[in-house]
Amino acid sequence: MKIISANLNVIIKACEKASKSLIRDFGEIEKLQVSVKGPADFVSSADKKVEETLISELQRSRPDYSILSEEIGEIKKNSSYRWIIDPIDGTLNFLHGIPHFAISVALEKENEIICGVIFDPIKDEIFLAEKDQGSYLNNHRLRVSKRKKFEDCLILTGGPSYKDLNKNISFDNYIKISKLANSPIRKMGSASLDMAYIAAGRADGFFQKGLSYWDIAAGIILVKEAGGIISDFDGNSNFIEDKNIIASNTNINTDLIDLLNK
Repeated sequence: MKIISANLNVIIKACEKASKSLIRDFGEIEKLQVSVKGPADFVSSADKKVEETLISELQRSRPDYSILSEEIGEIKKNSSYRWIIDPIDGTLNFLHGIPHFAISVALEKENEIICGVIFDPIKDEIFLAEKDQGSYLNNHRLRVSKRKKFEDCLILTGGPSYKDLNKNISFDNYIKISKLANSPIRKMGSASLDMAYIAAGRADGFFQKGLSYWDIAAGIILVKEAGGIISDFDGNSNFIEDKNIIASNTNINTDLIDLLNK
């Protein structure tokens, strides 16, 4: 069984507390699908509620740590530690009553991610990882897949966002992988869970453009600690700055990069 560190324990407890209202709100969102007003305002409220609970719990245990969160932005403290928070990753799924979304929290020290948690409250799956300690799902050690042939692989992707001005690039990448690799592609609507599934060996590769740091922070350490590779589309480590990312097992990473650059 994985021995959970103090910092990971803080994240898990914060996620579990925030998930109680999230699960309750998800039950309500299904009823709102038939309403005239629609559920959008309700989701915005749920998002903020989860974020407030996470920040409150994290600050209670670690008051001196800085915070970067999707909704409120950055809370700067005089600390080398910073929480990276996405209160609901997969908001559109949540909005439409689709049970595939997650709470994502990572902790960085001096700009390096040292631990992270991706919590799927509906399936009750807690993916966690810590630097040099491995990745786990509900106390079971995770390893990326070993598949080598693209035709045997499952590739995950996301986007483009409705805000994306270069939607054609995302569509072109989708077509490249589908046609050239002859590989099935799934678009499930939650980048953090996509990366967690790479770490768990459920899928073999993931690529997406236009992601923010909070979308991928916890996923980065999960994939790395499960033996996978993280890079940008050029095979470099500028995925945070460039906002494009590839996560995969070690066998298909180079081929995935090559295909995306054709």
